[in-house]
Amino acid sequence: MYNLSIVTLVIIAANALISYKGFGDRLFFEQYKFNVGSIKRGDQIRMISSGFLHADLTHLLFNMFTLYMFAGAVISELGAIKFVIIYIASLIFGNLLSLYFHKDEDWYSAIGASGAVTGILYAAILLRPEMSLYMFFVPIPIPGYIFGIGYLLYSIYGMKNRIGNIGHDAHFGGAIGGYAVTLIMMPSLFQTELLHIGILAIPILILFVLYKTGKLH
Repeated sequence: MYNLSIVTLVIIAANALISYKGFGDRLFFEQYKFNVGSIKRGDQIRMISSGFLHADLTHLLFNMFTLYMFAGAVISELGAIKFVIIYIASLIFGNLLSLYFHKDEDWYSAIGASGAVTGILYAAILLRPEMSLYMFFVPIPIPGYIFGIGYLLYSIYGMKNRIGNIGHDAHFGGAIGGYAVTLIMMPSLFQTELLHIGILAIPILILFVLYKTGKLH
């Protein structure tokens, strides 16, 4: 889990360099951040570029540390190329969900690799559901799939109540991307981890029901 592969290093370096450019160049930052109005007008590059921009050093470090923690599990199980595909797909899924839920809010903007990183985290949980995670202020390990459910349920709560300056929908979309693409790449999980697959699908079904019943906002 803690081995830093070259592909992980390249992604971290890309995030660091592009974010650093954005820290000091406001025009660059504004040109490449996620913005609903700009994307609707055809500026599609923002769907990708926004995932390499961060608000500040703390935001960048948190996302890159999380990526570092879980990238190794995905790479060791699926290889570097599939890891990159999951990373990019999760980034796009996260931004697509944000675009969908905020399609009538042209002013809505967002940045950060959180969607992509959350997708990698969920891919790692699917591939190694026995892994244990330690949370701040919780002295005992939490099973990965329990953490996954809790995280997505909190994201739904955050989306419904618009808690904080956090792109909860991008996190959720990224998780769905990581979940779906990992299962497509490794369908044998349906034979070996069917219970965990079903458990992790529960928050996705809850989101769908809330949306269909008009109770999400």
